[in-house]
Amino acid sequence: MRKRINLCFIGCGAFCKAFVPLFQKHPDVESVAVCDLIPERAADYSQKFDVPIIASFEEAIASDKIDAVAIFTQRHTHGPLVIAALKAGKNVYSAVPCASTIEEIYEIEELVRKTRLTYSMGETGYYRAPTVFCRNKMLAGEFGDFVYGEAQYNHDQRHFHYESNGPDWRKVAGIPPMLYPTHSTAMILGAMKGVYVKKVAAFGWVEEKLPDIFGTNGVNLWNNPFSNTAMLAQLSNGGVARISENRRVAFAGPNTYISQFYGSDACYEFSVAHHYFTHWDSKNTNKLLMDEVTKDLLPAGVYEKINDPDFPQRISDGAGFWDSAPVQNTARIPIEYRHEKNGHNGTHHFMVDDFCQAAATGMLSPTNIWTAARYNLPGLVAHKSAINGGQLMDVPDLGEPPADWPVMQLD
Repeated sequence: MRKRINLCFIGCGAFCKAFVPLFQKHPDVESVAVCDLIPERAADYSQKFDVPIIASFEEAIASDKIDAVAIFTQRHTHGPLVIAALKAGKNVYSAVPCASTIEEIYEIEELVRKTRLTYSMGETGYYRAPTVFCRNKMLAGEFGDFVYGEAQYNHDQRHFHYESNGPDWRKVAGIPPMLYPTHSTAMILGAMKGVYVKKVAAFGWVEEKLPDIFGTNGVNLWNNPFSNTAMLAQLSNGGVARISENRRVAFAGPNTYISQFYGSDACYEFSVAHHYFTHWDSKNTNKLLMDEVTKDLLPAGVYEKINDPDFPQRISDGAGFWDSAPVQNTARIPIEYRHEKNGHNGTHHFMVDDFCQAAATGMLSPTNIWTAARYNLPGLVAHKSAINGGQLMDVPDLGEPPADWPVMQLD
């Protein structure tokens, strides 16, 4: 029997406002409230979205009128808030990452396993068009064995944290890149069922030109010297992946993408806005065929302008950010979202729908804690590896969900 959700948003910053209307319009949601440490922000949300205010996080998770929270606070605060909410008996939707320490992730998994509450991480990478394309081809057996893949998240953040942290924004802006790895790891791992990272070795770019943000002298909360970090990962299926998290780079958009996904029988490649799929000719086993599949992986309104002289600049400026591509299964999205704004290349609708359906039915969302851990843990270990000069390190794995707790299959 489906149960409608009464949800409170924790954190009313710039990102959260894209999600309030989606939760309000979802057929499995009964009511929405908001909460923020800064009363003026909560008041602004209350007026804008016509929702009640709950004075504090503690009050929200103690309320018997609230059965779920959506956490949109600063990235390094997610773990403790998720743990507290689960202990209070609340279902949890969390922006990425899941948590910033290995211990927090283990505790979240233990709580979810014990309580059977819903936890879903809002990771866009799992739902982005390149991941969906590669996942579909993997499921169809067209790639053969996975061999090698590359994914990256390029997001210059020199001034990204200013609005949310005020005078102390630099202490948060210096967060280790690999503490926020899930946009990249989700794109490679999300294309393959049951695959996880076994070992990593990572190296970081020691930032010397921004000593007020990156450094080991207490300038940031982590004593982190790296603005960019890359890791090489050994996967459980024998494949290898290169994951890069870059926070000081002169690259705008697209900022999250798979550049290469190679199999023994077929390969996918992407560059700026062009997508290619290479495979053996079924009629001539000595010949490789290259198909351009861009039309399936770009929003229609963007693809139709692909030959315009200013097309590369349009992509760099964010063309297609709000829209879905044909390869994404938008037919499954609630009809109530038909005129609602989307985001992150058509992924917001999927993330909210999966959480709401999971919480309403008691099934697991695709980005449940066991999946989230596989996306998050490699980055936490990779940062330790980079600090230790690229030392090869084992990555823990929490395994699969309980056998009697099915994952929703909506696509």
